[in-house]
Amino acid sequence: MNFLRSYCRAIRNIAIAAIEVALCLGLILVTPDQSHSSNAGKKGKAIEVSAGRPNREQVVSTEAIRPFRSNISRSDVADMRRRLAATRWPDAETVSDDSQGAQLAKLQDLVRYWATDYDWRKGEAKLNTFPQFKSKIDGVDIHFIHVRSRHPNAMPIIITHGWPGSVFEQIKLIEPLTDPTKYGGRAEDAFDVVIPSLPGFGFSGRPTETGWNLERIGRAWATLMQRLGYTRYVAQGGDWGAGVVEAMGRQAPTGLLGIHTNLPAVITPEVGAALAGEKTALAAMSEKERSAVKDLGTYLGNGGLSYLVMMGARPQAVGYGLTDSPAGLAGWMLVHSGFTKWTYGKDPKQSPTRDDVLDNFSLYWLTNTAGSSARIYWENRDQNLTSSTSQKTAEIKVPVAITVFPNEVVRAQESWARRAFPTLAYFNEVDRGGHFAMWEYPELFAEELRASFKALR
Repeated sequence: MNFLRSYCRAIRNIAIAAIEVALCLGLILVTPDQSHSSNAGKKGKAIEVSAGRPNREQVVSTEAIRPFRSNISRSDVADMRRRLAATRWPDAETVSDDSQGAQLAKLQDLVRYWATDYDWRKGEAKLNTFPQFKSKIDGVDIHFIHVRSRHPNAMPIIITHGWPGSVFEQIKLIEPLTDPTKYGGRAEDAFDVVIPSLPGFGFSGRPTETGWNLERIGRAWATLMQRLGYTRYVAQGGDWGAGVVEAMGRQAPTGLLGIHTNLPAVITPEVGAALAGEKTALAAMSEKERSAVKDLGTYLGNGGLSYLVMMGARPQAVGYGLTDSPAGLAGWMLVHSGFTKWTYGKDPKQSPTRDDVLDNFSLYWLTNTAGSSARIYWENRDQNLTSSTSQKTAEIKVPVAITVFPNEVVRAQESWARRAFPTLAYFNEVDRGGHFAMWEYPELFAEELRASFKALR
């Protein structure tokens, strides 16, 4: 018996030693936990890169950067399906369009597919195709995708999503940016791509204190890029991500070369006056500008931002129903203008596909972040993402690039942008795309980023 105990103890010690060696060599990357994540062992090396990227010898502390893989439990996925199948439906809308919200028949069809044929594991596999990590910054674990280009001298870029988006919105953009030669670009156009999940979203931690506003997120992103060893980089954002990169532009952290946004804060006081119907302000505008003002005014007048008002005022109240019902979560998110032209998967050529959108909705529900993500509206309730005054665009210290997509609610006009952004260096209007442009037309979006930052390389 004593021999058997000694033998087992020796085997155990050998196994432990083997695991430690494997961890040091990077052979074991992740160990699944009991929830939706997988975390790494004790050591990890930074990326071998050049031109503003870390050197081979630079080592990142595992306390700062931890590898991650999604591993949602079977029971959580089964629970989501059960709740979808048991959805209690309201009466149908009393109008023939979506002016009262997502139409019942369309949403029921989507939820039926979600509960039966949709496969979360395929969506999870999309995420796990890319290197993912976590890093605790200012007390909150930040999840991020980090893909290094195979091309030398790639420019690092950090890309920020908004609501109701997530990292799923951006993964189709990764390959055109990291490997441009496959998409008509040149090797010297390549980017290293960092895509974080906002605090309270997806696999990032859920803040337990107030204060996570745009300024704080911007500082966290600068810390993240510093931890990754990047000394020169650019930043991109739309929706709440636009507010984040504009905050970064004001902060101008060491290494930030410039920013790009597809939802710029171009509503200057003059444009605001025109929106309010002031005749003098409207008369000073071109016909094209007046058309943009009219369309935005119609959207606002029809309650287009009502969801924003509720989440900015009472995110906790909103969170109860969205956390309990995945169908309710989908119905709430589909009121967003980014889905106005989405066909619920009826057009097989349309991106995002039905599965793409359900990947995104499922991520919110399975990570239990419907409530915590809504709080970004409360944290920034005194802000207007499209107001130049609110976003203090005159204080931005780095070059600014703007791309206008025609189906975005705010169609920024060049004259507005030049008044709002004194450091404007690039402005372009493209012929297709809307709020989720990188999801809809990732190659076009990548072309815009290459053009926007070409002068900064």
